[in-house]
Amino acid sequence: MSESAAPADRRAADRRRRRWWSLLYGGFHPRRRGARRLEGEAHSFALDWHASHLLFVSISILLLCTGDAFLTLKLLSAGALEVNPVMALVVGGDAAVFTACKTALTGSGVVLLVAVARYRFMRRIRVEMALYAVLCAYLALVLYELWLLRRLGIQGLF
Repeated sequence: MSESAAPADRRAADRRRRRWWSLLYGGFHPRRRGARRLEGEAHSFALDWHASHLLFVSISILLLCTGDAFLTLKLLSAGALEVNPVMALVVGGDAAVFTACKTALTGSGVVLLVAVARYRFMRRIRVEMALYAVLCAYLALVLYELWLLRRLGIQGLF
């Protein structure tokens, strides 16, 4: 076989220059779906592919977060106080800024938890369980806010 007929080296193109292509292509064609455990790295691993139920949990958390923001603004208009000190700084301004900040903070936390979902906290509890705990907490919070609105006699949520 002659030199000119040799197959082109796949590594000739620098993949680091095509970040967006790599992200998009890798998102639809992941290479690793299971954890590869080397002997020295049995406790630390990351995946390109996450379980589908984590998408449902993540979207549910973000929807409940948005509902919580809406109900919080409704309660604040009725005279309630914001208990969260971080959100209390933002809530005095525009409602859209409040909702965007709340959703962005929650969304970044959810992304981080999904990224490390297979890790174990203190070698016992999978981080994935924290996502379920956040989901349950948001569900309880939204139900509590609905109960408060009903107790205050506020009609017409929408």
